[in-house]
Amino acid sequence: MKQEMANEIVFFDLETNVPRKAGQKFWVLEFGAMVVCPRKLVELESYCTLIRPGDLTAVGVKSGRVHGITRGAVLEAPTFEEVADKIFGILNGRIWAGHNIRRFDCVRIREAFKEIGRPAPEPVGLIDSLGVLSEKFGKRAGNMKMASLATYFGLGEQKHRSLDDVRMNLEVLKHCATVLFLESSLPNVLEDQWQHDLSPSITTRSRSNILESSVSSSMSKQWPQKTTTTMMTTRSKSKPYGQETSRKSPSSVLNHHRVVPYPTGSLGQMTEKVKSILRNARNTPLNNLIKHSHTLLR
Repeated sequence: MKQEMANEIVFFDLETNVPRKAGQKFWVLEFGAMVVCPRKLVELESYCTLIRPGDLTAVGVKSGRVHGITRGAVLEAPTFEEVADKIFGILNGRIWAGHNIRRFDCVRIREAFKEIGRPAPEPVGLIDSLGVLSEKFGKRAGNMKMASLATYFGLGEQKHRSLDDVRMNLEVLKHCATVLFLESSLPNVLEDQWQHDLSPSITTRSRSNILESSVSSSMSKQWPQKTTTTMMTTRSKSKPYGQETSRKSPSSVLNHHRVVPYPTGSLGQMTEKVKSILRNARNTPLNNLIKHSHTLLR
């Protein structure tokens, strides 16, 4: 039985209050989990429960989210201590999976068990989809919030309820895995397709660095001393302590740039320069030529 559990993956998610000032603590308000067979991705069992916190004033009378948890919803719910056995049984000895669970959910679970004086469950492995997708899928869907990934694939609105979010997490992973599988089948054709589909003014850090370098080096050969390159980088503003979006939100950096490789001048001069590029392009790779032509037409 233990060996079978060790080969099962449990996707889980917590909903908590949002501390509004320093010194306030997190209270687990809802726990949701789904045990999955990794070979067939079928749901073996699921469990979800609201949890009444030790301090009811930590939960708003009205929720700031459409589907959020209110004080009235948890008023008659069991305490964490009352559901601890069930939560321990579903988590302990299995592979844990979820979005940003390494930094948030795992920490909250251990805190909750410590609060009631009991040892916390332990995983045999950990899969954090935030880390996996950041490395493998990149920023093609924008930031790495679950809501953004779900919107990218047309999976609907994130509910911010534990079991709903757990099931959405698995669907997002299925879609991302399919895309990556297809790209690996034809890497030279599909691998960078998403980058070409991005707006020309918004790129990832690695993409902007490569593009800026290639454009600058190639254009400087055509117009030495006249190339002007402008790049503006904006970073997401730091959010105040306890803001609700910081709970599951990874930091994101987008580079905004616009390259202006040609000098001001007459249309005739510009035409001659374009002709010069075309004459020298006989031995130029097609991708580079396309990049240059796109730059000129901006």
